[in-house]
Amino acid sequence: MQSKQKTIQHETSVHGKGLHLGIDAKVIFKPAKENSGICFVRLDLPGKPSVKVEYKNILREDALSRCTSLKNGDAIVHTVEHLMAVLYGLQIDNLVVEVDAEELPGLDGSGQEYFRVLKKAIVVEQSADREFIDIKEPICLENNGSSLVAMPASDLKISYMLDYQHPVLSAQFFSRDINEQMFEKEIAPSRTFCLESEAQALQSQGLGKGANYTNTLVVTSAGVKDNKLRFPDEFVRHKVLDAVGDFYLLGKPIRGHILGMKSGHRLNRQLLQRIVEQREKHDAQFTPKAHEYADKTVIDINGIRNILPHRYPFLFVDRVIDLQPGKRAVAIKNVTANEYFFQGHFPDKPVMPGVLMVEAMAQVGGIAVLTDPENKDKLALFMAIDNVKFRKVVEPGDTLVFEVDVLRCKSRIAQVKGVAKVDDKVVVEADLMFSFTDISYLKG
Repeated sequence: MQSKQKTIQHETSVHGKGLHLGIDAKVIFKPAKENSGICFVRLDLPGKPSVKVEYKNILREDALSRCTSLKNGDAIVHTVEHLMAVLYGLQIDNLVVEVDAEELPGLDGSGQEYFRVLKKAIVVEQSADREFIDIKEPICLENNGSSLVAMPASDLKISYMLDYQHPVLSAQFFSRDINEQMFEKEIAPSRTFCLESEAQALQSQGLGKGANYTNTLVVTSAGVKDNKLRFPDEFVRHKVLDAVGDFYLLGKPIRGHILGMKSGHRLNRQLLQRIVEQREKHDAQFTPKAHEYADKTVIDINGIRNILPHRYPFLFVDRVIDLQPGKRAVAIKNVTANEYFFQGHFPDKPVMPGVLMVEAMAQVGGIAVLTDPENKDKLALFMAIDNVKFRKVVEPGDTLVFEVDVLRCKSRIAQVKGVAKVDDKVVVEADLMFSFTDISYLKG
């Protein structure tokens, strides 16, 4: 079942100091309408500029070390990764996040307080379906001993290996499917950490002003300084928290298995870039424009490619010579001696396979129903066939003329009757049925 978008039922807020800049900040969370996404609003800047969570607004440079930032124009919001991870964990798609400072509060250094406050605001379903970003094929990144791999999967799963070759930060491995119940108990409470030497270096750079031994696990060779771990492997769990937050910066949930080894924010951003590039590549493969041909009676091969997702060697329609969208289509297929199927189908006396003639007829039927503006952004899937009769063989040099009439076309089902002729003689006839689905079927 398709999951629905979500927001919160009522306004809520948190306040505290930013981990890096140490500035007091108040954050107000407000419900947002469906399809609006997650948007930060800087209340302290003139005009209250907004920064929407989307790829183009990710700050690529390390403006503040060891955190993730968003930027739109002069408006910047630092250290968003813990909140973004919580929004993913709660499956919140639409939210207005008003903040009166440059950096979000660090709270206790984890996502636990953000989770508690937002859950108390009651997460509610909206009417629109959720949109996902699917990993279509493996992506691999490596840099100075750190690596990230993204593979196709039905949900988000993160597997992470941490190994600092340190007495306390020794090898830790954590692997889970990310869902709300697991996230709340196993990921949200994990706090940020650093080596004692790193803490001193950050402070020398004027950062870490809001950090203390309560909200940051400061690691020495003897253990965690002035604090206790919430989990034996809290360090690797926090790396997973950061990763979930970074991956939600695309504004839509990712479906894929992410495997990380000693990776951080910079490599996470590089992976997001590769995911965006992969998605753009797949989205560009077929963009339906069938509705643009509703007023055409003749369509050439380029137009046919805009209507049907088929490509060589499985596109069998060369030209539409008469079209009445939603009612009738007449098209031709020139059968040449170079057709690939003649190489193996009776090669000594080439004969066009009957199943391919029926497929060609179905493609003409698809053109007839998809050019009806009522079926904009739909895909017609070949569902059933009946009353098939093959009358004559079709050989190289023949010109097939397909005549397809639409018998019935409703929101989910279309029925057509087709005949194919060579020299006005019927060579095949059949009744075909299609089911309609959304064109997004081809994207995932």
